[in-house]
Amino acid sequence: MQSICSTGAQVEYPIEDFPIKVVGIAHDDFATSVTEIIVLHAPEFVSEGLSIRTSSKGNYLSLTASIRATSRAQLENLYGALNALPMVKMVL
Repeated sequence: MQSICSTGAQVEYPIEDFPIKVVGIAHDDFATSVTEIIVLHAPEFVSEGLSIRTSSKGNYLSLTASIRATSRAQLENLYGALNALPMVKMVL
């Protein structure tokens, strides 16, 4: 499946190992909440594909997940759901 991205370039789906980076407030439930949203939109995702980093002062967490992106709509829905989490500050 092809899609046109915002720069006008064509994107070919599926994309294996598409990185999603989520930055948010360091909280005990942050990784679990983010993982649940990712699995909802990318059911084949396994938590072993998740890397977590803590900020230097320990106030923020950065999670990077590699998913199999199947369509632009899937990615838009995933980004929207992640941004809706109150503890999420940024999704890249």
